Amino acid sequence: MRAFLSFLGRKITHWLNRERDPVATPMSDFERIRHELRPCDVLLVEGRTRISDVIRIITQSPWTHAALYIGRLHDIEDPKFRARAADYFGGDPDVQLIAESLLGEGTVIRPLTNYEKDHLRICRPKSLSHRDSQQAINFAISRLGFEYDMRQILDLARFLFPWTILPRRWRSSLFVHNAGRPTRTVCSTMIAEAFAYIQFPILPLVRSTKDNEMRLFRRNPRICTPRDFDYSPYFEIIKYPFIDCDEYGSYRLLPWHGSSDMLDERVLFDHAVPKSAKKKGRKKTKKEAADVDQDNYLIESEESELQRQRDPLIEEILSTENEIAEKIKEEVKEETGKS
Repeated sequence: MRAFLSFLGRKITHWLNRERDPVATPMSDFERIRHELRPCDVLLVEGRTRISDVIRIITQSPWTHAALYIGRLHDIEDPKFRARAADYFGGDPDVQLIAESLLGEGTVIRPLTNYEKDHLRICRPKSLSHRDSQQAINFAISRLGFEYDMRQILDLARFLFPWTILPRRWRSSLFVHNAGRPTRTVCSTMIAEAFAYIQFPILPLVRSTKDNEMRLFRRNPRICTPRDFDYSPYFEIIKYPFIDCDEYGSYRLLPWHGSSDMLDERVLFDHAVPKSAKKKGRKKTKKEAADVDQDNYLIESEESELQRQRDPLIEEILSTENEIAEKIKEEVKEETGKS
C-alpha cells in the first residue's frame, strides 16, 4: 500500500509540475535582471506549471513562486556554508545561483538561467547590511534538503477560504504548534524565515500603544506568500521590461504598430493553450480545421467592422501623434549631432 501511495504521489507531482510553453516574447528583460541582481534579493516568478495555477488561484496574485538570489559560490563568505552549497549544486562555481523550494525536489540550489524565459521581478530589501544579507543566505543554505510541504499549500487555501463554509475539522492548521514536519517548507516560507532570522520585516503587524508608540510583531512565516514581497513597503521593486522607454528616449518613440482587438490579444497572451494543439507533425482533425477557419473569419469580420466604424476624429489624432513623433525624432537627432 505504501509503495502504491508513493507511486501515486510521484505521478501527481509530475502532473502538477508540467510546464506550459513560454511566450515568444517575455515581459521582462532577463539579461538586465541578471546583471542587476544582488545577493539576498528576492526573485518573484510568474510560473507556468499547474501547481503555479493552484497558487495563483489561492493567493489571487500572478506571482506564484519566490527564490532567494545567493550570487555565485565565491559570494558566500562563510567557508562552511560555501562548501555545503557547492556540494548541493555541483556545477561551475561562476554560475549565478538561487535557493528555492520546489514541489517534488524540496529546497535546492539551481542556476538563475532556469527562469530565463519567465516573467520576473526583483524585490530588494531596503538598507539591508552586508553582514545580515550573508546571514540570511546562510540560513537558506542550512535548509537545503528540506522537503516541499504540500500540506502547507492546502492549509493556506483553507486559511484564505471563509471559515463559515468549512467544517471545523477541515480548517487550517497553520497556527497549530508543530503542525506538519519541521523538515518541510515552501518557497516563500523558507525565505520569510531567513529574513525573520535577521529580524528584517516583510509585512509585520503594526500596533500602537496608549502612549502612541508603534510596535511591530512578526507574522507567522507559514502564511507568507510570494505576493507579500511585492506588497511589502520594506522592499524596493525593480522591473526591467522587455521593451524599455529609456532605450528609445521617450515613450512616444516606442515601436507601436497599430492597435490590437481582444481577439488578437487572446492569441498573443493566452498561456493556457494545450500543448497537444501545438505538437508538430500532428494533423488537425476536420473539427479543429473548421474551428480555425471560423476563428479566422471572425477576426477578419471584426477587423472589417472596426475599419468601417473608425471615427475620423481618431484618424486626425493619430496623424497628429505621428507628426509629434517625427518632430521628437528630429530633435533627438539634432541633440545627438551637437553632442
